Amino acid sequence: MHAKVLKIDLLDILFEGRNKAYGAYDLRKTYNKRILIALIVTVTIISAAFITSVIADRMSERNAVKLIQVKDISLEAIKSDEPPPPPPPPPKLPPPPSIATIAFTPPKIVKDEEVIKPPPDVQQIQEARVDVKTVEGTKDLGIVAAPSEDKGTQVAAAPVEKKEDEDKIFIKVEIDAAFPGGAEAWTRYLQRAIEANQDEFTESDAGTCIVKFVVDKLGKVSAVEATTMKGTKLAEIATNMIRKGPDWIPAKQNGRQVNAYRLQPVSYIIAN
Repeated sequence: MHAKVLKIDLLDILFEGRNKAYGAYDLRKTYNKRILIALIVTVTIISAAFITSVIADRMSERNAVKLIQVKDISLEAIKSDEPPPPPPPPPKLPPPPSIATIAFTPPKIVKDEEVIKPPPDVQQIQEARVDVKTVEGTKDLGIVAAPSEDKGTQVAAAPVEKKEDEDKIFIKVEIDAAFPGGAEAWTRYLQRAIEANQDEFTESDAGTCIVKFVVDKLGKVSAVEATTMKGTKLAEIATNMIRKGPDWIPAKQNGRQVNAYRLQPVSYIIAN
């Protein structure tokens, strides 16, 4: 009997002789159980919310917005070739040597003692030119002397046209090579390439990589290389996307398409 009394619950003593089917008895009987269930459910909800928040924060850090800056390098437009200056005037020629001349005087018959200066003999006349006065100089060979001064035609000679090498690669051109569709199309193309490889980027890849390449007269791309940030993932992706991308619009010089170098910056910035 004593053992049976020990087993009697305080709630049974409280409700002794009362209607236990009313509901209050069951509420008090299951109170501790309900409190335990409510506590477990609350802890479970709080734990799930905390875990979800941690996972969301990590996913947010992993999928942080990556800003891409596309800058264009404008190369200086070169001026069209100017014609060369006219050739200098020819040097003045020295005056020709004086031709010896002999003064001719009409013959006059006088006595021998009245002759002051005898007339020139036949030999002297053959080697000199007859003139109004006597001048020493070279012998007269019967050749007409060239004019003492050549004024020329006063017309500048036309410049010799140089034939340009068809395979020449220009460094500076009037109109640079361009990505088909313009700057907006290039930004979209770059964005897709960055997003496709975003899991492989690290903090060391943040920066601007300059890519140098050649665009020929048909728009084909060749000789692609990174001039900055060599060895980084950004340099690898930038060179591959240009090498494997579409044909570019060729550069122009003097109204015709030419082979030309192109410098294209590719920037990768991780937002804080």
